[in-house]
Amino acid sequence: MTKEVLLAIKGLQFDGTSEDTEIETVTAAHYYKKNNSHYVIYEEACEGFEETTKNVIKFKENSLDLMKKGLVNVHMIFEENKKNMANYATPFGDILIGIDARKIHMQEIGDQIHVDVDYALEINYEHLADCRITMNIQPKREEIQV
Repeated sequence: MTKEVLLAIKGLQFDGTSEDTEIETVTAAHYYKKNNSHYVIYEEACEGFEETTKNVIKFKENSLDLMKKGLVNVHMIFEENKKNMANYATPFGDILIGIDARKIHMQEIGDQIHVDVDYALEINYEHLADCRITMNIQPKREEIQV
């Protein structure tokens, strides 16, 4: 796959109410593969702030790491059938989050990569929601499909 890619990330949160929350972002990113791990790097802007956040996503079969550095700082680890804790540092304060990944599935089709992550999200040891992240990565020259 080329170094310049389009990254489509879709997050879905099932919080037990009738209104599930879905967020989708499509952005330009850089991709590379090293030691059987895939890496996607991109910048994220936050409305109302000048500082950006650099995101590094490292993934392989059964695990995904999301590292944010800048306005927001966190290292979230998603490992299938394992619960991990992380300190999520924001401009408004720190939050202790728990990530209990149930399923991580990665599929490479040609020069595209599709990743699905199902997990439970906790805030300060209390279950907040069941969540899903879907990522599609493909060369920048093509139209992105989500």
